[in-house]
Amino acid sequence: MNKEPLIFVTNDDGIFSKGIKSLVEVAETFGKVVIIAPDKPQSGMGHAITLNQPLRLNKDSIFMNHESYTCSGTPVDCVKLGVSEIMKQKPDLILSGINHGENTSTNILYSGTMSAAVEGAMENIPSIGFSLCNFDADADFSGAKTIVKKVIEMVLKNQFPNNICLNVNIPKLPENEIKGIKIVRQANAFWEDRFEKRYDQFNKPYYWLTGEFGKSNPEEGTDLHTLSQGYVSIVPIQYDMTSFDSLEKISKWFD
Repeated sequence: MNKEPLIFVTNDDGIFSKGIKSLVEVAETFGKVVIIAPDKPQSGMGHAITLNQPLRLNKDSIFMNHESYTCSGTPVDCVKLGVSEIMKQKPDLILSGINHGENTSTNILYSGTMSAAVEGAMENIPSIGFSLCNFDADADFSGAKTIVKKVIEMVLKNQFPNNICLNVNIPKLPENEIKGIKIVRQANAFWEDRFEKRYDQFNKPYYWLTGEFGKSNPEEGTDLHTLSQGYVSIVPIQYDMTSFDSLEKISKWFD
């Protein structure tokens, strides 16, 4: 790539998170960076967009050397506004993260981090979602930054496939203990949902979602297994959710 790349950075933990700061610190070594991120945490928003209330976009000085904005909406709102209203052109690369906590397996369906990357893929923009397997707000991102640098280098150097994005998960390990990077498939694991029933001051019931992510004995060659072995997992994600294996079978029902 001859010209300086235009890189758009967003996340779902909010513009004040340590993860996005770490991502910007790496991205700025590759090109011009524009940041548009939620003004508050938007985890678990999936591919939600704001339709029933106005979107607020405010210039922010948190990143002194870069054009940056806070958005009142979701991560996908940030991407849509960034591409159509702020940059008024397609960036060369969209980076989302670094998320505080993993986005493996079916978690990508709920993830605001990955939905921002998927939105980029829908615009045919090379897009990457980065997550560190550490939910601590003050997590150590030094090893993650090294991985982010390697992945960006590879993406800018090679022809990025159309209509996909990359889901990059980084294990919670010191940098010197990360064994490498593996390209793998998504594991088949789900949340074991539970709801706690509680009562407010008027004795009216409400519910709080809890539960655990069922990831025991993940299959070899999946993101969960790869991370458990000390490797970074990269899963190429597509937004076309057609079950091609079922097309012929379902068609026969209506012959």
